[in-house]
Amino acid sequence: MRLQTSLPLTMANAIIEQAIALGRKASLLPLTVVVLDAGGKMVAMQCEDGSGLIRFEVAFGKAYGALGMGISSRLIRDRLSERPTFQAALATASGGRLIPVPGGVLVEDSEGITLGAVGISGDTSEKDEYCAIEAIKSAGLAPEPAEPNPDWRTSSLSDHYPAST
Repeated sequence: MRLQTSLPLTMANAIIEQAIALGRKASLLPLTVVVLDAGGKMVAMQCEDGSGLIRFEVAFGKAYGALGMGISSRLIRDRLSERPTFQAALATASGGRLIPVPGGVLVEDSEGITLGAVGISGDTSEKDEYCAIEAIKSAGLAPEPAEPNPDWRTSSLSDHYPAST
């Protein structure tokens, strides 16, 4: 018996390969890339050498949250930023797996049907999301959101964390 998959391994691997290549071209920190099918099953994952220990959980949570809510993790962040009670409820409902920051991108076909999601963690959320969006496009599929944050290049980890002393 053969089961039909929404996002074949060859396509998932092509997305991962391109995402990592984009990260290297942009001199990003080491990336972890996770690709899930429409049912939330992991199809493929790669961690670059030097990627942090919990980057897998973060990348998975970005993709899982996007699939679970049917919107990108950027949109989850934007919609929930002023709704902390609902955000906490979603975290509980997902068993703590939802990561509501950019980097979780839906993968759609030409008819707008969701085939799966890509989650990336390693650099700033905006840079992670850029790699996911452009890698999905390079595979001939449609990302949601369709375009990265226009300021992705200037996002910095120092924008998010105070300088150490």
